[in-house]
Amino acid sequence: MVKDDAQWVDVEGRKVKLTHLDRVLYPSTGFTKAEMIGYYTAVAPAILRQLENRPVTRIRFTTTVHGEKFFEKNTPKGAPEWVRHHVLPASPGTDDEGTMLDLPFLEDLPALVWSANQGAVELHTPQWTVGPRGGVRDADRLVIDLDPGPPAGLDECARVAHLVADRLAEDGLTTTFPVTSGSKGMQLYAPLPKLRPATEVREYAREVAYELAGAHADLVLANMKRALRPGKVLLDWSQNHPAKTTVTPYSLRAKDEPRVAAPRRWDEVEPGMVQLGPDDVVRRLEEDGDLLAGEG
Repeated sequence: MVKDDAQWVDVEGRKVKLTHLDRVLYPSTGFTKAEMIGYYTAVAPAILRQLENRPVTRIRFTTTVHGEKFFEKNTPKGAPEWVRHHVLPASPGTDDEGTMLDLPFLEDLPALVWSANQGAVELHTPQWTVGPRGGVRDADRLVIDLDPGPPAGLDECARVAHLVADRLAEDGLTTTFPVTSGSKGMQLYAPLPKLRPATEVREYAREVAYELAGAHADLVLANMKRALRPGKVLLDWSQNHPAKTTVTPYSLRAKDEPRVAAPRRWDEVEPGMVQLGPDDVVRRLEEDGDLLAGEG
């Protein structure tokens, strides 16, 4: 690829402009913007399924992942006309729906490549979806974020993940998908048997979190006060609020080294588990397929 020179490429019949492909995003490893675009292209079949019908908040970087960044919810000026977008409330389904936002959707490979070229390293999505004409639908999944407070880490998250999955199964949510976050902890996704208001799902997740915190007070925390976190795993139930988003499975993370929010098998959610990088995730997709393919 041509260094730093803009070029137009054909992506599934769409013309997408690529720029600064040799820019190093992760200085610790030399991982470049071109490699990021290559990664998102390689995992497109899997991540596009996670992005389908969900507005995308992007975390964009102007230089490296250690440099200037900004959270972008609105569709940027100059976005291609073929990128789907809808004007929607910031917090749909609540008494105070907040400001209206022009939210984009990344639902095909050209849109995914366009977003990556914009420097969007991380992609975040809500637990609710939007219909083809812009109608907001209720939540179709529950998510609980497992956030360890040092010295607790991924080993403790693995233990707590099994506790959470077992508790959800008691209420009929028998399928839960574990995802290592690419950062410190994990997320657990449970598809809902029918659509439910996001505020209702949030309240249920809160009740489960506090119940588990009461039963396993030495390890599990539901109260979000930072002073209480050391040595415990916070069950962040708030991610189900309609105004909140969670890192999309298969998204890169903007950490010191390139890591991915990676779906995992339950038999590997054990002490000793590690976060995965882009090469690991591409290889696993080729060998094992999409571990989230049964979601929903």
